[in-house]
Amino acid sequence: MRVMVMVKATKDSEEGVMPGPELFEAMGKFNEELVKAGIMLNGDGLKPSSQGKRIAFDGPKRTVIDGPFAETRELVAGFWVWEVKDMAEAIEWAKRCPNPMPGPSELEIRPFYEMADFADVLTPEIVERDGRLRDQLKDR
Repeated sequence: MRVMVMVKATKDSEEGVMPGPELFEAMGKFNEELVKAGIMLNGDGLKPSSQGKRIAFDGPKRTVIDGPFAETRELVAGFWVWEVKDMAEAIEWAKRCPNPMPGPSELEIRPFYEMADFADVLTPEIVERDGRLRDQLKDR
């Protein structure tokens, strides 16, 4: 089971406040544990939403919205992609994580859709194309 673990943004992360060396060290050690255990597939931090853009869709119309975005507690400041047995294992690993922000913070864990979730609507052609695309991504 693949999950995305999102580090929720805080006022400090949205203001671009960088964590101290102690937090970088603690997170580095945690990431090493995740990699050694075969859990971590990817992960990174995100710059504040003031440096981001959103694209709003309304039929054929596209509107670009410049950051910063409101509702800091709903924004993502970083992420990991993990491969775990189940949600319980993801929760156990997340509970071992150092506090990712200088003050109160949250992680959110969400499972990825798997092809089997779409079995009722997938055609053999769609499955084949998806397989080819995933193979191309692995080769990068």
